[in-house]
Amino acid sequence: MVKKPNIAFARNFYQAYCIRCKSLCRELRMPQTAFDILMFLANNPDYNTAKDIVELRGLKANLVSVNVERLVREGYLERNDFPGDRRKTVLACTPKAQPIIRRGEELQEEFFRDIFRDVDEASRENFHRVMEQVDRNLNKIMKGND
Repeated sequence: MVKKPNIAFARNFYQAYCIRCKSLCRELRMPQTAFDILMFLANNPDYNTAKDIVELRGLKANLVSVNVERLVREGYLERNDFPGDRRKTVLACTPKAQPIIRRGEELQEEFFRDIFRDVDEASRENFHRVMEQVDRNLNKIMKGND
């Protein structure tokens, strides 16, 4: 029998990450959602529309809309036309966003170091291999190729 994962794992992961981000967001006077949008775009350059953020990051569309508007107004994001589809808009981080992104990347690196503290290198590598295989299996299921 396959052991079921702890249902609280994803929630705990997200809550711990938000706790870690709180002081930086406060210092930047930026809501967590706005920070998450910037970091999502910086970490995932192939996913650069509001729809991508909603679907892949799991944020509510109205929160994405409000925060994207704020980030554009404050000069951290710009909107560009999507090649071949004028109904779509591509979001791009501006040079003004780069210092925030660098600090966010440092925060994320520290967070991952902390969550993998006392986990040896072989176990970390195995964890990543397992997660990649699970991701492939999930994608097969979603495509109906299971």
